Amino acid sequence: MFRFSNSPRPSTTLTSLICLLLVFSLTPVFSASSDHPNVIMIAVDDMNDWSGPLGDNQAITPNLDRLAQMGVTFTNAHTAGVYCAPSRAAIFTGRLASTTGCYDRQVYFYEHPEYRPLQQAFHDAGYNTYGTGKLFHHPAGMVDLRGWTEFKVRTQKQKESGWPMDTWEHDAPLPDPYPSSPYNQTDPKWTGRPFMEIGSIPNEREKDMADTIRTNWACDIISKEHDKPFFVGLGFYAPHYPNYAPKKYFDLYPIDSIKRPPWKDDDLIDIPDIQRKPQESRKKSVHGRLLELGIVDETIQAYLACISYADAMVGRVLDTLESSPNKDNTLIVFWSDHGFHHGQKGNWGKHTLWQQTSHVPFIWAGPNVDEAKQVEEAASLVDVYATLVESCNLADDPELEGTSLSGVLKNPESATNRSVILPYDKPESYAVMSKDWRYIRYEDGSEELYDLNKDPEEWNNLAKTPRFADIKNRLRSEGPQSFAPLGTQFTDLKVVTTGETFHWESKL
Repeated sequence: MFRFSNSPRPSTTLTSLICLLLVFSLTPVFSASSDHPNVIMIAVDDMNDWSGPLGDNQAITPNLDRLAQMGVTFTNAHTAGVYCAPSRAAIFTGRLASTTGCYDRQVYFYEHPEYRPLQQAFHDAGYNTYGTGKLFHHPAGMVDLRGWTEFKVRTQKQKESGWPMDTWEHDAPLPDPYPSSPYNQTDPKWTGRPFMEIGSIPNEREKDMADTIRTNWACDIISKEHDKPFFVGLGFYAPHYPNYAPKKYFDLYPIDSIKRPPWKDDDLIDIPDIQRKPQESRKKSVHGRLLELGIVDETIQAYLACISYADAMVGRVLDTLESSPNKDNTLIVFWSDHGFHHGQKGNWGKHTLWQQTSHVPFIWAGPNVDEAKQVEEAASLVDVYATLVESCNLADDPELEGTSLSGVLKNPESATNRSVILPYDKPESYAVMSKDWRYIRYEDGSEELYDLNKDPEEWNNLAKTPRFADIKNRLRSEGPQSFAPLGTQFTDLKVVTTGETFHWESKL
């Protein structure tokens, strides 16, 4: 039986203490510098391309606008996974699902304990490493605790139950009434599931919200002078459902000002059956229900409110850094694990290979990063690991699948056209995106092809048009050439806890 102990701190046995002292004696001790800058990595969950830096004029994001002016924005950046777990696994391992087998809700460090996670790479390079919030998928047992100097959760109970990121538990404020959304109030099967749930929180309770607590903890670390470089990973749950935010952020978006994204009623007509049939069902059950209840605008308002709440937390980080002794030697990277549909192709959510799932904000700022620049060429979140390896002089991992963007950050004009890959939720299905095209292939061999310059909404599938055959074949050749088998399903595993440690065991 495979057994992995995921411990937040070393054992207190004499042998372990001796080993720890030996390791510490060999670990370089130095302060942050241009060769080893501090790093602040800010992650948001389910934030699509509705933000100022990506040209949206509805979302109010002054702090992301500010961050973009400080650095480089990749306007054509894409997730590396259509679910939370594979996207974050790609970021923290530098490998795609087609290599790891982590396509939907697999646990990458159960499947591949030999992979060195990103925080371990920083730790091994002499950094202090601090993490909090939704950096990994949020259920118990999904946080990879290896390599952290400290990982912050709010309660001792969380530490003793597999370190879940329980954002709306442990006395977190909730709307009144609860559930708050008519979508769920009218559902007799409501069991506290957060999907499509919206509602405002009293402004005075903002301080008690999990993302606020996590931000304040990270800011306390950032504000101090350090004798070693630090890596801070700060993961927000917002704007993931449930869309709860303080009322003041709802007030930024009066209902009569809400603009819906463009929809096309027959958008699914030219989609392969393998995708069209489940999407038509989803369109009826979710999109149709929101229209029936007349709460489309309220649902979009709540999502926008959560974006602005997350943006305000980013502002706290930027303000803290600006007034700290670390302001000139700290690299910032901001990303969302994937996007989110709001009725496009009849979908509300993610889990597709289309633009609204894949397109994400991706912003860098700090030492050796140009200012107020945009890069239109494609980039992927799997590039994060390789970029930090080069930018921070971490030990190389020759099997990383991302491309270092370090040179582009210094000189954005040097960016060249490239294609990036997005694996789907099972082997043999994927998308290839470039500046001009999106190619999609499903496991049954069916395909989609979109001309992004003429058809940015991806309304016209060109896969069966003969004159685009060469383009389709070229993009197909740039996709994965092999696929790891689907890893052990999350539902086939159980978390076994011992004190503050846990490991996974197979149920089979």
